[in-house]
Amino acid sequence: MEVKIYESKADVAAAFCDFLQEELSQKKMYHIALSGGSTPQGVFDLLATDKYKDIDWSGVHLYWGDERCVPPIDEQSNYRMTKEHLLSGINIPAENVHRIRGEDIPSQEAWRYSRFLEEKLPQANQLPRFDLLMLGMGDDGHTASVFPHQMELWDAEEPCVVADHPETGQNRVSLSGKIINNAAIVAFLVTGANKAEKVEEILEKKGNYKAYPANRVQPVDGELFWFLDKAAAKGVNED
Repeated sequence: MEVKIYESKADVAAAFCDFLQEELSQKKMYHIALSGGSTPQGVFDLLATDKYKDIDWSGVHLYWGDERCVPPIDEQSNYRMTKEHLLSGINIPAENVHRIRGEDIPSQEAWRYSRFLEEKLPQANQLPRFDLLMLGMGDDGHTASVFPHQMELWDAEEPCVVADHPETGQNRVSLSGKIINNAAIVAFLVTGANKAEKVEEILEKKGNYKAYPANRVQPVDGELFWFLDKAAAKGVNED
């Protein structure tokens, strides 16, 4: 595990974009699972600028780590956010964008996306493998859409599961833990003081850290990176 700490949220986005550009230059075919949230939005905005115009997106395939069960035009849709902030500004073939159909029946879509990942992704450890998986973390310690009250979903046999938000009850389709931990690279992007408590507990192995899904992110034979701003990392020992 490698922890990278930067001054600001903008610096985290810039550092991750540089990291991603280097990764994409290494392979002609690259499979990425995207995350929703404000920090990835900053990454997407930056990737769509001239600074990264030399990225060749023709062999990059985009997927999602989770999606709210809403239509793709809904303001809550992770796909909509990505379309507005990234896809609209880069030259990527439409057939390389593989969204979760949030408008469909959740259980049926979780099954369909599971089968799609098994067919489309390269295999490792007899499971589908992403080259890179982006993750955020909620201030309750959830990641993707696996929340602390549904930890059993982390250990599900299926690549994708149906989760529900603990407060709103909203259904979400999410990757399960076995697929997350099978990725070649997992990158957390976590910013803001509201995340500092859980970041400290997880990275310093304190308190109730074992109860948080984000703590269960431990790639089997891949790499794990935490991209943090100073606000989120204020409780982390940098030695």
